[in-house]
Amino acid sequence: MKKLTVGFFLFTVLVACGADGVAQDKLVVLVRHAEKVDASADPDLSAEGKERAQRLAKKIGKFRPKEIYSTDFKRTRDTVQPLATKRHVQIQVYDPRKAQELADKILKSEHKRVLVSGHSNTIPGLANLLGKKELFKNLEDSEYGAIWVIRIKKGQVQKIEILNY
Repeated sequence: MKKLTVGFFLFTVLVACGADGVAQDKLVVLVRHAEKVDASADPDLSAEGKERAQRLAKKIGKFRPKEIYSTDFKRTRDTVQPLATKRHVQIQVYDPRKAQELADKILKSEHKRVLVSGHSNTIPGLANLLGKKELFKNLEDSEYGAIWVIRIKKGQVQKIEILNY
């Protein structure tokens, strides 16, 4: 009976911690890019978008992200560049069509605080993926200024907040 109890305990710990045996605490911040100058394929941020990027750096700088991810578009990179510069963190490019791959990478990362910049039709889905629930719908094209803050403790989502900036 003692062997069975010890075996069950070890199994429970491994399941709770994930395949690598370590359930980490994480703070994942997701943001849609700021306003763009036009509807072209890869536009710059507008003056309003540049101002919003500065506000973002001030608003979420307190979270001190150690990793910053962005899709490979000027508007997404430029939205997080002020914070990346301030924190001396290199922006890593990810493919928004591979959301599960990004989620896995974030959850397995040694860093506890991560920022992701994406799009109106990718960030809500990534929040759903990380939160393990379908809670959020794609944003309207005119919607800017929402920040998803996902707190994960011991591998389990504890809280998802939406802040404005």
